[in-house]
Amino acid sequence: MLSTGALRAHLLAARLAGPVATTREESLRSYRLFAARDPRVLLGLEPDGRWAEADLLRLMADRCGVSADPAHVSGPDVIDPERTVAALEAFAARLGAAARARVPVLLGTGHPHRLLEFYVTLARALSAAGCVVLTPAQGRPLDVATRFGVRTYCLDYVRGVALVREPGARPAWSGTGAHTHSPLPVRIALGALAEAGGPLPELVVGDHGWVCGAGQLGFEAIGLADTDDPALFVGEAEGRVAVAVPLDDAVRSDHYRPLTRYVLDRATRSART
Repeated sequence: MLSTGALRAHLLAARLAGPVATTREESLRSYRLFAARDPRVLLGLEPDGRWAEADLLRLMADRCGVSADPAHVSGPDVIDPERTVAALEAFAARLGAAARARVPVLLGTGHPHRLLEFYVTLARALSAAGCVVLTPAQGRPLDVATRFGVRTYCLDYVRGVALVREPGARPAWSGTGAHTHSPLPVRIALGALAEAGGPLPELVVGDHGWVCGAGQLGFEAIGLADTDDPALFVGEAEGRVAVAVPLDDAVRSDHYRPLTRYVLDRATRSART
């Protein structure tokens, strides 16, 4: 069992928290774009509040631990490991509640190269606990707006975890799916479930558009988010996202394994109570 102290030390050593690879410039750019309601950073969220840049900076300082000083404009950004640990506890509690109730769940990632293994392990544990891990609309084509224009992908699943891939390319365990912020995949997945009249997820787990897109549609959603992903934290503040965990979402995939162990241990204990 990984102790909280050991987890905190790992977060700092792996640069999942503390000074992270995401730069202050990247974070501030995202806050500017979010304030301007740029869909590239809204991730499917439709905020109720005005959320000016100053509001976002205050929110991210509160939820992530970034500097609240608007004059701090360069260098690595910072995540408070205590906030990460607290959010992981809340994340685990939601997983434990889902396992205890054996509800249908949907998992998806826009970061398959980094986070696929993390979610696959969660999917396996939820399935073993009696949850139905949903895999709707497998193979469905979708046109996703990217920085290079609109590209056609297919919705696919690796061991119960959704991702998008280029047509004809089968995703390997290493995570050969595409990186995306789009909420379109989760909208298509949820729409397919509604059309089929089958069970809808009572919990959506993921990142980027998977969390914000599901939360905007009224589904309970939890996920991971970096300092340049303000949408998840705005969604959490406005009640559309249940839990947003602040951490660097693009480190080596093996660095997330201790987090997986920690979350599953806490979730298992929560499911038993």
